[in-house]
Amino acid sequence: MKKLTRLILVLLCVFTSLASVAQTEQLDLPDMGASANSILSRAEEAEYAKALLMQMRAYEVLNEDPLISAYFEDMGFRLAAHSDRPDKAFTFVVINQPVVNAFAAPGGVIALYSGLILAADDENEVAGVLSHEIAHITQLHLYRAYENQQAMTIPIALAMLALVLVGGGGGEAIQGAVMGGQAAAMQAQIFFTRQNEYEADRIGISTLSRAGYDPAGMGEFFEKMGRINRSMGEGPPEYLRTHPVSVSRIAEAENRAANMPKPEPTDGRDFYLVQARLRAMTSKTPDEALDWFKHRMDRADISQAESDALFYGRAIALQKKGNYEEARKLLQNLIERDHHIAYDLQLADLDLESGNDNRAIDQLAGLYNSFPGNHAISLQYATALLKDGDTGKADTAAVILRKQLLSHPNDPKLYELYARSANIAGDTVKAKEAMAESYYLRGGIHEAAMQLQTLANEDDLDYYQRARITARITELRLELAKLGLEES
Repeated sequence: MKKLTRLILVLLCVFTSLASVAQTEQLDLPDMGASANSILSRAEEAEYAKALLMQMRAYEVLNEDPLISAYFEDMGFRLAAHSDRPDKAFTFVVINQPVVNAFAAPGGVIALYSGLILAADDENEVAGVLSHEIAHITQLHLYRAYENQQAMTIPIALAMLALVLVGGGGGEAIQGAVMGGQAAAMQAQIFFTRQNEYEADRIGISTLSRAGYDPAGMGEFFEKMGRINRSMGEGPPEYLRTHPVSVSRIAEAENRAANMPKPEPTDGRDFYLVQARLRAMTSKTPDEALDWFKHRMDRADISQAESDALFYGRAIALQKKGNYEEARKLLQNLIERDHHIAYDLQLADLDLESGNDNRAIDQLAGLYNSFPGNHAISLQYATALLKDGDTGKADTAAVILRKQLLSHPNDPKLYELYARSANIAGDTVKAKEAMAESYYLRGGIHEAAMQLQTLANEDDLDYYQRARITARITELRLELAKLGLEES
């Protein structure tokens, strides 16, 4: 447990994205050799990654929209494949918090905050952040920092964990709770972190270029953060107050990028669509999103791809507001020009929400037949099939969901939908088992164990069901004991 909390402290105190900037030219780091690699085994790394994801789900901070998740997973895996550790396991997630931030964690977990994605001008800037975070992991920076954090206390670590999960600096009470420990930790390691940041920049830009992104994206994002910092005076976000962007760091990133080949430019349509979707989903009200889209549309310098994305985001906001017909017209106009999956899925979602279930199911069936492995289509199709409780449709949904569970075994939404399909079919045992797995993946280990224990006490289980359920209960109890959270 002490090992875990020290690692959490390092994650939150040291490696928020683009952190701890200062003036230095030194990039050659000492070889940590076996020492750095022996801090955590691969199995422990995997456990840490799983625990962190479960805790994020428990705090309900993850954005698990399948279109948004898939886009940034694809971007992350493309970069990781061109890093110096393409064999490394990574997990890429989006956190729904309006702060410009990102972090890397042991086990290969890399998180982007929604505020960072919305602040970016194009995909190259976000890819620059991801490549920087990937470099922190491939260069063992987290483990080197860990070795320097042996004296940090558990209360500070837990306070920092709370801070990042609720938004990376938001909230006076949270800031007050961690300020002393955060300041002390930063003071103790600033030179060390400075070296890591410059190395992550250097290696990240190379990864960015090899993956086919514009290597200028990293420097452009640094420059933007510097402008934000200067424009906000005494009230910048906590991240910018504690981690200023230096002139030399911007200059070095720009100089490196200038000496690398530039890829053929793309219209960035997929990025703009995902960005517009994220804005429509995370704005406080639909009207706030609509105002932003209108203001952006008034600019003369936007491309056709960005213009289409703004109309797409506007359609989502109008649907959230209940203006179904206006939203439908926008989506149909977009589909006439370009049959993008995002438009088709949104139109099907609108039909489902407005009571046109059969039309939605027909459209989703066509999409599923064309793209049978697509996660977003499969989820939405299964959801539509389960809406009216029809057993035949539920059987079809169950087939779709079982296939998706093979490729996405850690998606709690899949288990929830599968539980519903099993309930409709009258298989309450499978339904309760599936719900237990959903509880587990959302951080409810105790709830999962209780659900299965209640099921195990039923008299009508067959031998194989009882053996399977009992084995899973044992696994969950061992995990609770390991975490010091034995059932009460």
